This record gives sequence, structure tokens and C-alpha cells, in this order.
Amino acid sequence: MPRLADTDRERIAARFDRHLEVGLHHGAQLAVYVDGERVLNLAGGVTGPGGEAETPETRHIVFSCTKPYAAVTLHSLVDDGELAYDDRVVDHWPEFADEGTAKAEITVRQVLSHTAGLNQSEIDDQPDVWTDWEAVVDHLEGMELNDEPGEVPAYHALTFGWLVGELVGRVSGTPIEQAARERVFEPLGMDDTGIGLREDEDDDVATLVGFEPFDRCRDPGEGLGANAEVAAPFNDEALHRAVIPASNGIGTAADMARFYACLANGGELEGTRLLSEATVDAMTTLQAETDADGTLGREARFCLGFWKGGTTVAPYGSLSPPHTFGHAGLGSSVGWADPEENVGFAYVTNGVRDGSYEHVARVNALADAVRLAIR
Repeated sequence: MPRLADTDRERIAARFDRHLEVGLHHGAQLAVYVDGERVLNLAGGVTGPGGEAETPETRHIVFSCTKPYAAVTLHSLVDDGELAYDDRVVDHWPEFADEGTAKAEITVRQVLSHTAGLNQSEIDDQPDVWTDWEAVVDHLEGMELNDEPGEVPAYHALTFGWLVGELVGRVSGTPIEQAARERVFEPLGMDDTGIGLREDEDDDVATLVGFEPFDRCRDPGEGLGANAEVAAPFNDEALHRAVIPASNGIGTAADMARFYACLANGGELEGTRLLSEATVDAMTTLQAETDADGTLGREARFCLGFWKGGTTVAPYGSLSPPHTFGHAGLGSSVGWADPEENVGFAYVTNGVRDGSYEHVARVNALADAVRLAIR
């Protein structure tokens, strides 16, 4: 008997459609794998205000859902014996810090678990700098610590991606966007996903729209509020073509769900082994938790490149158990894996909603519907 009956799929699809009907976003995708099989691949709405019909192949900016893609690229190098989690960053990137300083003691594990003490950067609010990899690296090398390494869990919203990306480049000799393609996307058949767009790709990315909190009009229009300010730069082609491994992943829910299905199954999917089971276990082991994250000021449970479930704010469903792991992206997307139920889930929209409540509420409604339907 299938673990998701046709009637359950219809109920989930109806809830998915309802989010579009009430104007929570212009367009969306929902994809789910159970036991390595794709059981849902929904798309609805339009690609943006006045846009074309959304399809399962429509590509979206997935914001911080990019971080796990970069992290797993680095984990694959650990699998290959090219580096270890407790290596110091300077062991692979000597210019990162001066020997004898606290910064020189930052480890790969601390970078991946958001405890490196480099969470706030002056270039966080300078999108014009994000397109220049060398300028970003120079800034990271000269950056002062926000906190002592290993002491304060604090979400590294943008610096995470640059730190991981430069480590991948230094260790593998391959830029992060290419390494991710060769080590993660191509092996898994994630044909519509990348870290940024390359020169030979059309800029066909769905248009992001930010909304005022609690704006529930059926015709959402162009959107208003602070979320619009945050989202606006990510509608620019220059940022689409940049390499920002913390936030400018471009892809589909179908690809993201496939990624999490592989991890939920111990690192293997359909005969392709992405990571060893030992590395998946290490990667998903809790490293740090706090009731007041040093950046976001709320609950957080970090493993190595992912957030763990089991908090009141985890967007993996209100029924989310602590062993669930995944990542959300700026009030617009989320992906997660449940290794005990062998489920990979991804939900992607082009409407940026308040992440602490509105986005969590809409995605949890779908996550709960999926969890309750699995037999």
C-alpha cells in the first residue's frame, strides 16, 4: 500500500491551492519524496505580478536554502579526506587570520555550526559588493570577531556562504558554484538548480515580491513593506549571476526535495551515493542550541550546515520532531528531511512573508498535512 493515498494527495493539493487563492504569494511549488519516491510535485499561480503560469520547472531564488547545498559540497570533501571538521580554517586558508589570534583558532566545525563569531559584517547591507568574490574574501580576511569562536551560536546569514565557499575553493581547487554542480547537483540529477546563474543560462527566475505583515488581500499587487526592500536586490540579474553561497541559490522545489530525500535516506538515492552514512550522521548531529540566537534573537538548534527541528519556530511542521533537519530561506522557501520517516520535503514561493510567523504558518500547514497523511 502506498504511504500517501490519492485522497491525501488531493487534500494536500487543495491546501496548496488555497494559499494561492487568498493571496499569500503569486506562485509556488511543493514537492515531496517518501521512501525515495517522488509522491508530490505541485506548481500553481504565476511567476510574478502579471507573469506567466508557474510550472514545476520554474526557477526561484531560494535564499538561505542555498546554505545546505554549499555545506554538502564541503561535506563531500570531508568524505574524500581532503579536510576534517576540527581543522582550523587557516590550515587551508592561511590569509584568513594571523597566527596567534583568536580568529586563527576558528574551525571548520564552528563555521558550519554558526559559532565562528563572524556573524555580522559591514558588507551584509552592501549588495554591490556581493558580486565581487575577491572583494568579499578580502573583507573576510580583515574582519574582526563579533564573538569568541565557539562561544555564541549566532546565525551567519551571509558570511556562512562566503566562508564555506572559499574553503571549498581552497581545498578542491574548484570554485564553489562549479564544485556544487559537480559534487551535488549533477550526481543527483538536480538539473534546474545552481548557485547563481552562469553566462550560458537565461535569466528566467521568478519575480520575488515582499508583503506587509498580515496583508491578506486576494489581489496582492506589487507588495509593500520591509520585505520588499530585502527582496528587491534579488530581482536584479547582476545578483542572479553572482555567486552568493548563502543566499542566491536558484532552483525548484522538485530539485530541493530530491536533495533532502537523498539525505533522509542516509546519503543515497536511486543508486547514487552523495555522502557516506557516517558523514550524514556527523553532519546532522546537534552542535549548538540556544533560546536566543545571537543574530536572530530566537530559538535555534544548529548542526553542520542545517537547522534541527524541535523548536517552536522550526518551519518543518508543528509536529516536527527534533531529529528533522533542513533550512528555510527568507520567508519564501523551506526544505527538510525526516530520516525516520524517510521523507524529503520542499516548498518554494515567490512571495516573501514575515518569516517568524506568516511564512512559518503557511509552510507548517503543508508540512503537517504531509506528515498526517503518511501511513
